[in-house]
Amino acid sequence: MAEFFDILDEQGNKTGKIKARSEVHRDGDWHKSIHIWIVNDKDEILMQRRSPNKDSHPNMWDISSAGHLTAGDEPLQGAIREIKEELGVDVLPSQLKLIGIIKATEICGPTFINNEFNDIYLLRLSLDLSKIVLQEEEVAEVKYISVDEFRNMVKNKDGTLVMHDDEFKILFEALGYKL
Repeated sequence: MAEFFDILDEQGNKTGKIKARSEVHRDGDWHKSIHIWIVNDKDEILMQRRSPNKDSHPNMWDISSAGHLTAGDEPLQGAIREIKEELGVDVLPSQLKLIGIIKATEICGPTFINNEFNDIYLLRLSLDLSKIVLQEEEVAEVKYISVDEFRNMVKNKDGTLVMHDDEFKILFEALGYKL
């Protein structure tokens, strides 16, 4: 079944148009996604390795949970849905803290232009990794890494990590660390 997204203008406002995911990426339309960084009580960051079948960044380490906002969804509603779908974890809206919104463009190929406004959330939650239920089409595995290990991956532009430079700065600031 095709996913449909609300089309945004260059300032992030809904235009009233809705298009299928494949058309949005083909045409480079602006749309909304949500990124959730999960950090446990030891200040370790939950990382997910993307499925080998993903159309962008297969098998790479990425944000704890992320996804596009479905047409008609509100960002907080979408964040809760993505965490449930990808990790099998239920969270309350009050547990999610919006730490930033960034405008990002990424060209993943001649027919995949990703123009997004990303709402970035921080979720302080200590999860038992053995109880996480992965959505296999999206997520291959998850692990916790220390802030120092993550910082080193970012600084060294680790080839196994999907790079979100502006977002990493926002995350480190929200956690009280320097990049």
